[in-house]
Amino acid sequence: MSQISEPLNAKHKKSDFSCGKEMLDNYLHKQANQDIKRKLSACFVIKEVETDLVKGYYTLSNNSIPLELIPNEIRKKLPRSYKVIPTTLLGRLAIDNKFQGQGIGKLILVDALKRSYELSKTIGSFAVVVDPIDKNAERFYDKYGFIKLPDSGKMFLPMKTIGQLFE
Repeated sequence: MSQISEPLNAKHKKSDFSCGKEMLDNYLHKQANQDIKRKLSACFVIKEVETDLVKGYYTLSNNSIPLELIPNEIRKKLPRSYKVIPTTLLGRLAIDNKFQGQGIGKLILVDALKRSYELSKTIGSFAVVVDPIDKNAERFYDKYGFIKLPDSGKMFLPMKTIGQLFE
């Protein structure tokens, strides 16, 4: 499977993007390009081929989580010498209202997981971490096997599990 997303660039029409979450809309409209320039995150979009209209987007960046937050059954298999574990943060994922309910959320999540997995082959990353914006987002990630991190509200999917999808 090749990537269905591409890095955000100036040709993408993002001004009309609206997913129903003001924070996610404003990020794409006002902050994403600056975060890219500053190397704080990478933003990838799925677009309409003929119009370059952004259907959805996600962001990825380096991250880490404290070892003690990882559930014990997984933590016991990791070296105790690591106090924090390297991960990939799937920081934002949003689909424009006009395209919601068409399975694009699943497609863009798979795209993000595939990109994260491929990157983990060259830069260490134990898991993909998300911080769901609300209960609906939490249910979405739970449906795809993400595991809650105790006491943080964050969820993760081990890279080993992601690798099984693509190998």
